[in-house]
Amino acid sequence: MKNFIQVGGAEEEQVEQIKKWWNSYGKQIIAGAVIGLSGIWGWNTYSDYQDKQSLNARSLYLSFASDSNNLGAYDKLTTDFSSSSYTDQAILLMAKYLFDAGSYTQALGVIKPLINNSSSVIATTAALRVASIYLQLGQHDQALLILEGQSDDGFSGLIYNLMGDIYLDLGNRTEAQKYYSLAINNVTENSNLTQLIQIKLDDLN
Repeated sequence: MKNFIQVGGAEEEQVEQIKKWWNSYGKQIIAGAVIGLSGIWGWNTYSDYQDKQSLNARSLYLSFASDSNNLGAYDKLTTDFSSSSYTDQAILLMAKYLFDAGSYTQALGVIKPLINNSSSVIATTAALRVASIYLQLGQHDQALLILEGQSDDGFSGLIYNLMGDIYLDLGNRTEAQKYYSLAINNVTENSNLTQLIQIKLDDLN
């Protein structure tokens, strides 16, 4: 498409050049415009669809979060919106409800798959809760194995604290003290968790 219209020449020659140029490239221009507009329309349609899906997933999550007995909302969310972040949150919530009800094995079955979640925050949160359930079940080796596989620095304080709880439950005061000390060095100063861990350490001394 170089030399669209040459400057100079009689008006009739310029008109003739335009006709020739249009005959050569007109169809390409129209096709390109159609493809371009189709792409924009397609993207907008897809974006609208994604927004609607997200709103639907959010609505179902809020329905379940406000009423733990609303299993219909939970089932629809986990079935129809399995890749939504709201589904991950709902699963964590379901596991909490089951844990609080003393249904530890069921809670474990619900939450354990989230350990492999693509989101490191979801995966580490799930690992902490799975380890807590194993601790509640007295399965200390499994709990430690889960936690030792975690390396998220943002959660290290929580991980060390839970490892301290596991060793304390095993009666290993030395290891418990070790991990409580590590936990204090990896959590925000003056936080409620820091104060709680310090109480545990004081009890061990």
